[in-house]
Amino acid sequence: MVTYKKPILTDIAQMQRLALEYVKDGIILPRSDDEVATNIRSYTIAKIDDEIVGYVALHIHSVRLAEIRSLIVHKSLQGRGIGTNLVQQAVKEGKELAVKEILALTYSKEFFEKLGFQEISKEQIPEHKIWQDCIKCKHFPICNEVAMMKKIS
Repeated sequence: MVTYKKPILTDIAQMQRLALEYVKDGIILPRSDDEVATNIRSYTIAKIDDEIVGYVALHIHSVRLAEIRSLIVHKSLQGRGIGTNLVQQAVKEGKELAVKEILALTYSKEFFEKLGFQEISKEQIPEHKIWQDCIKCKHFPICNEVAMMKKIS
């Protein structure tokens, strides 16, 4: 059975091990242990028994905008609804915080469309987002991620 909860600082090592392959492949940005620790409250983890099998972060950019970041699910468990549940948890948290829109930069457009996100042009992404994170990416400036947005009511 999969359980979803907020991580604690001692979960960071396991989260980093899970992320290694995704970082290497350029799917998610590398984050230092200290950066994860500083933002630990933005994460939700999925666990089976005592093993973290996936996680997502909801990063707040402004009073209007949050972003889905670092969505990963162990490759052997993909397609079982864990990623969907993680995004739904993040959207629920965004609603509770009263954000108006949630952004996702993704290589999985269809996945996010099924969850009610719509593609937007990258020109609509706030400038500080691009300069804060995108320049850290190994694909910058030639990026084929799709920008997706979900309006929260």
